[in-house]
Amino acid sequence: MLWLKPLNPPLTDWRGRRVWLVGASSGIGLALAQALHAGGACVVVSARQADLLREFVVAHPGSLAVPLDVTEPGAAHAALAQIQAALPALHSAPLLDLVVYCAGTYSPLRATDWGERGGEHLRILHQHHAVNYQGALQVLDAVLPVLRAQGQGHVSLISSVAGWRGLPKSLAYGPTKAALTHLADILYLDLQPQGLGVSVIHPGFVATGLTAQNDFAMPSLMQPAQAAQAILWGWARGDRAIDFPKKFTGVLRLLRCLPDRVYFALMRRVTGL
Repeated sequence: MLWLKPLNPPLTDWRGRRVWLVGASSGIGLALAQALHAGGACVVVSARQADLLREFVVAHPGSLAVPLDVTEPGAAHAALAQIQAALPALHSAPLLDLVVYCAGTYSPLRATDWGERGGEHLRILHQHHAVNYQGALQVLDAVLPVLRAQGQGHVSLISSVAGWRGLPKSLAYGPTKAALTHLADILYLDLQPQGLGVSVIHPGFVATGLTAQNDFAMPSLMQPAQAAQAILWGWARGDRAIDFPKKFTGVLRLLRCLPDRVYFALMRRVTGL
């Protein structure tokens, strides 16, 4: 039946597949790179911290490190050129099978403090936009012509449940993740008929250096390795939207359906804001 058919070609056998992970020096990106390498993939890791990338390559023979600052214009194209030069051309094989945008930044921020620190709020907002959203556009600008020319491949964007609806302290982070989710919808509409897979990932709380900034109890907190496994399962099922943990994200999906009056009253009551 049509509604049971996977929306993407399932990704199950990683042996020999070429994967580029942008934002893979820590957190979910690093855990994904480790899991994909263990599955037999040829893994290319990118991030700003070149030393952390080198450590990954030493620990994972056969992988490739390509330092990249996604906020620098043209840097994604230069990184792709390095990948093309480093990976041997294989007859009738794609240059890249999967591109994952994992790069992200997060600072808890509220509008009630806006204007009290001499423009600091605006700087942080711009930084989130540059890394979380515009960085994805930079990478897409580099890789989509290649993937379209191949006629195959998969793009995956790591968004967040924080992009589903406005949440406390997400003034900077939430809107950029909402933009990524919206972007993934449009990419799927346009690229799926051309044979490309597109998925968007909505993690709940994952124990990383970014979430360590939170000063509240994080429900259903996961470890990065658990998050990576959930993503691998989603790709194997051919899911277009991958969210986890289900117990937590299921509640948030229900909250999205609440009328505004009920939703905002509930948020204030639960968070005390």
